[in-house]
Amino acid sequence: MTTQSPFSLLQDFFQKLPLPNFQPPAWAVAELQNRVVLLLNHVLMQEAEAMTRLARHKGQVMQVQWCALSFKLQATPAGLLELAAAERQADLVLTVTEVSPVALAQGVLKGDKPAVRIAGDVQLAAEVSWLTEHVRWDLEEDLARVMGDVPAHTLAQMVATAVSGLRQFVSKVSGLVPGKAA
Repeated sequence: MTTQSPFSLLQDFFQKLPLPNFQPPAWAVAELQNRVVLLLNHVLMQEAEAMTRLARHKGQVMQVQWCALSFKLQATPAGLLELAAAERQADLVLTVTEVSPVALAQGVLKGDKPAVRIAGDVQLAAEVSWLTEHVRWDLEEDLARVMGDVPAHTLAQMVATAVSGLRQFVSKVSGLVPGKAA
């Protein structure tokens, strides 16, 4: 008797859900994009080498897309990012190839990077690859500024333990889904 994962039902639901046709309100999309740019710039400002590398590509546009969701980022002379105008031609297009949000979340929780199709400027793609490999958000340090070192460290350890447990659970459950490798 094969055991069916509870995630397989959820995955079937999301595959049948017409997500590519779903269009959130324009104000919500704009607000989310602005928040993503603020977060990315906050992380970039903590790494001088990242800003130097990105500044070399000032004015170049990167388009990030997943299903029907898409936005364009432009490198600034300061080595940060800003939203690019929708009509700007992208120098680099990064397309997340996994369509299922459940499979995408499972992969991220396992610690895997999502599969991405890359098209466009090779040098800019190499810099983006370097950024994804070397720049990390130090959440604990940001929390320490707000709540102090000890509570931030304790909270970060609790979150790390929870994420580790969730990753182990997802790995075990993925092995139970028919057609999926453990």
